[in-house]
Formats: sequence, structure tokens, C-alpha cells
Amino acid sequence: MMRGRRRLLVAVGAVTFATAFAATGVAGTAQARTVVPVGVVTTGTALPALPALPASAESSALPALTALTARGAVPARATGYPAFTAPGKTLKLGAKGSAVKALQARLKELGYVPGSVDGRYGGATLTAVWAFQKVQGITPTSTVAARTWRALENPRAPKVLVPRGKATRVEVNLTKQVMVLYRGGAPVLISHISSGSGIPYTEYATWNGKRQRFSGSARTPTGDYKTTWRVKGWHRSYLGQLYNPIFFNGGIALHGALSVPLYPASHGCVRLPMNVAEMLPGMLGKGVPVHVRGAFRR
Repeated sequence: MMRGRRRLLVAVGAVTFATAFAATGVAGTAQARTVVPVGVVTTGTALPALPALPASAESSALPALTALTARGAVPARATGYPAFTAPGKTLKLGAKGSAVKALQARLKELGYVPGSVDGRYGGATLTAVWAFQKVQGITPTSTVAARTWRALENPRAPKVLVPRGKATRVEVNLTKQVMVLYRGGAPVLISHISSGSGIPYTEYATWNGKRQRFSGSARTPTGDYKTTWRVKGWHRSYLGQLYNPIFFNGGIALHGALSVPLYPASHGCVRLPMNVAEMLPGMLGKGVPVHVRGAFRR
């Protein structure tokens, strides 16, 4: 398992809407699903897995994990997940079959969002693979080979950015380009993102009936915020179209986009794969803390 950081030098093109907007494959908030706490570096004793619970009961089901998080414990290798034996078959984008289905089921089990568990390696599964690889310290690629399979057998949990944060919160890791939604102190959704490019921009757009000039730094500021207003479906801003935006810092939002590449590319918002943006509003309420940390190194 690689422990050192490696720079992301791969500039992968946009995932198309038709592929990335595959069925989410993640249960709605009213449906039961298994909630599994991660292992914690304390005395070396891992927490046991919890039984399947409705999403509404998650916060009350994880007091032990929440208490450990509040004391500043740092998640390490994920424990308590069902055993997994990797098929070992090398997979590439476009692959089909039982090995792909096993990959999708495992990613979903670990909190990633691969789309439907249908045995088809499309855009939604690709972005889930990227997120998983980044969390594991593996340079993201569309190929699932020996190293990724080994990590799926013995996965690491996402690095906790705010150890004393609230049990329900969002953490945006700009260094890794990953977003994690915690509920009841446990990571329940982990997604690939693309944040602000950091490249100053000047653009012209027709806004409020007249052509106007807009300039900015294209940065996603670090800090501690809370979710505020949101829009269902497509929202047109003066800098483009946002899908299911959830705003947390002025005009900066978590939102779906047709292009979520492997590098920061937005004007400042946090871009999400379309299938993640489709389900996130049902899991993330108003007034939830959003913590943004880190910096991407090109």
C-alpha cells in the first residue's frame, strides 16, 4: 500500500452526461442500508460492524464512533466490512461481466457511488474508482488491476480533516479532490470532485438582460461553512449550469456537472459526478457543516 503522496499528472477528459448520469445504485434516505464504522487508531481495537438501519436512525446508532471522533481519533484501515475476495481480473472502462459487478458492489459497500450494480463499467463506476484510488493513495486511472483489487480487499478509510467535527458534516479535501459526507460520525458517501482551478478568469455573459463582464480567481476557499439554499435540477448562473446545487459559501456550491475531470477545473464550486449530485440533496440537509481543507498540487 503506497503511503506517500503522488501528484496527479493525468488530465482525463470529461465523463459524458449519458454515461455519468447512470442510476445511482444507492438507497434513498428512507430505505435501510448497512452502516459500517471505520477502524480507528486508538488502542488497536476495531469497532464492530453495525446492523442495517434506516438512514434516519444512523446518527443515534453510532455513539461509540462519534465519541472517538470527538476525541480526535484518526481513521486508518477500514474494519468491520464483510470479507471481500477480489476477482483479480484487470478491468478497463467499457468492461462487462461478473468481475465488474463485484467491483461495483464492493465500492458501494465502502461508501463510494458506482451507479447501478449492473456489471457494466461506465462513467459512474469510473468516478467511483477514481475516488477510491485517491483515498487509498493510488494514482487514479480507469484501469482496475492488482493494486486496486488489493486495496478493495483491505481498504483505508478517508483521512478525517476535522477530527472534532459534528457527527453529520461534509469534508472537502482539495488535496485529494475528494468529498466525504459523514452521518453519525461515519463516512456514508465518498465522491470524486473537481474544485476551483485557481486560474484567474475574465468572462462575458448576458445576465439580467445585458452583457456583463465577470472576473474572479477561480478558487475554492478553505474554511468552515454551512449548507444554505439549494435548487432542484438545473440552475443557470452567470458562469454556467449547475445541477442540483447545494450552496455553502455565498455563490459556491456542491453541484453536479457534465465535466468532472481529474484536476481542478471549476470557477470555484465543487463539481460532483452527475449520479452523486442526483442523490446528495436527499442525504444532505440545510445548516450542515461543510469543511474545506487542503490545496491541490499540480
